[in-house]
Amino acid sequence: MASFAEFGAPRFSVDVYQNEYLPEGAREVDAIVTVTSRPGGTARGYPAAGAGTGAPSAGGAPGHTDAAVVIMIDASGSMDYPPSKMRNARDATAAAIATLRDGVSFAVVAGTHEAEEIYPGGGTMAVAGPETREEAGKALRKLRADGGTAIGTWLRLADKLLSGSDATVRHAVLLTDGRNEHEEPERLREALDACAGRFTCDARGVGTDWEVKEVTGIASALLGSADIVAEPEGLTADFEEMMRNAMGKEVADVALRLWTPQGSSVKLVKQVAPTVEDLTDRRTDAGPRSGDYPTGSWGDESRDYHVCIEVPAAEIGQEMLAGRAALIVPEAGGGTPQTLAQGLLRAVWTDDPAAATSINAQVAHYTGQVELAQAIQDGLDLRKAGDERGATAKLGRAVQLAHDSGNGDTSKLLSKVVDVVDAPTGTVRLKAKVADADEMTLEARSTKTVRVKI
Repeated sequence: MASFAEFGAPRFSVDVYQNEYLPEGAREVDAIVTVTSRPGGTARGYPAAGAGTGAPSAGGAPGHTDAAVVIMIDASGSMDYPPSKMRNARDATAAAIATLRDGVSFAVVAGTHEAEEIYPGGGTMAVAGPETREEAGKALRKLRADGGTAIGTWLRLADKLLSGSDATVRHAVLLTDGRNEHEEPERLREALDACAGRFTCDARGVGTDWEVKEVTGIASALLGSADIVAEPEGLTADFEEMMRNAMGKEVADVALRLWTPQGSSVKLVKQVAPTVEDLTDRRTDAGPRSGDYPTGSWGDESRDYHVCIEVPAAEIGQEMLAGRAALIVPEAGGGTPQTLAQGLLRAVWTDDPAAATSINAQVAHYTGQVELAQAIQDGLDLRKAGDERGATAKLGRAVQLAHDSGNGDTSKLLSKVVDVVDAPTGTVRLKAKVADADEMTLEARSTKTVRVKI
């Protein structure tokens, strides 16, 4: 049930995995929609993925860039405790800039209780090249830690800088070591709402004095990744990897468009691999019975989405097209969006119990992965609240789900928070002492999933 469409660079395909058979009276159609993009040509000025550091930008006049990046570095007073945090943050930012392709626009923002563009300054962006990399390094060496933390102001400055660029792919990196203590939570939420859909952002917390839900919330709202860098010495490698991933993006503003027939409606849309991200409430209407769900920028990668559509009940023997899932990208100048690839969801009502009750392996697997992520979050929240019995039950269930799905990385992280007595049954004991870094790592990476083994 695959369809395939080319779009210069990259090529997209959509595969739909489902059990289309429903018992009489059933109304919910569940499917896993797998979207894959692979490198193609260099259409519309996009360079081939993985061009590497210093590769010339494809297409366009001198100064044209296909990507723009803003790096936001926490420069609050706490970054000097210990001093290695600020030192490594400066080095990591310089390494990230060195990883940019020549021709990519970039800027560096120092974030405290306000935001300051420390390079290149003047509300502009520099174009990556030997000279600007050297200048940025000099500006970074002058950066000192002093002041508070108001992340919303950092994001708004990043948005202002990126909106002034003609780049197709707009990306940001945000590093913090503390909580957003110098602005109201509503101000951060307002900033995220204003920036959503305008650029993507990877967020990182260094050390253990920051709030996991705050950092993951930023990444979630801006369709980026979130993680912990417990030791400042790990920042450079992490920044380089983030920038390599950003440089691999070729198409921006891709949306998953779902069409449903008369009388049907979309009940759920959730990214389930490589991480869990609920997109249900991010729908934008796109014409009669169609809605768009944002997926951000794409390079050479594959992602899975769980789609649930509610259809009218039907009698045995009837069948219908329950929905159509398409990848679309805006046309330059505001024209009709182009369809990159699409797949179909079907519903067939049957009185065969074996066919009607069979759960598709992909759907079953990812339902378990979503439950795993939620069990970890609930368990850690209960542990912090002092509910040992509730925390043990939830984290035990998480251990069981991780074991059953073969999610070895999550199993290892869980074993640092609980003593595993029997993984298949989820029998665990809470550890008396847990390092802050271990607990925060488990929470930050709880939404990472593994793909189903076919």
